[in-house]
Amino acid sequence: MAPRNKKSIKVCRNCHHVVDGESCVTCGSSNLSDDWGGYLYIVDPKNSDIAKKMNIDMPGRYALKVR
Repeated sequence: MAPRNKKSIKVCRNCHHVVDGESCVTCGSSNLSDDWGGYLYIVDPKNSDIAKKMNIDMPGRYALKVR
């Protein structure tokens, strides 16, 4: 599902995971940004070339670029 309102969605600056709360459930960081671009959903990280390139090992929602 694509984000409804990009401005209200926060992304972890460390792992690029889309965050629902105040900290990242993937890496535990609270270093979040609302300035990001590109949205992707990784379903099978073991067979995804993009996931390998971004060092993603868990399925989920991610941003391609985080500023």
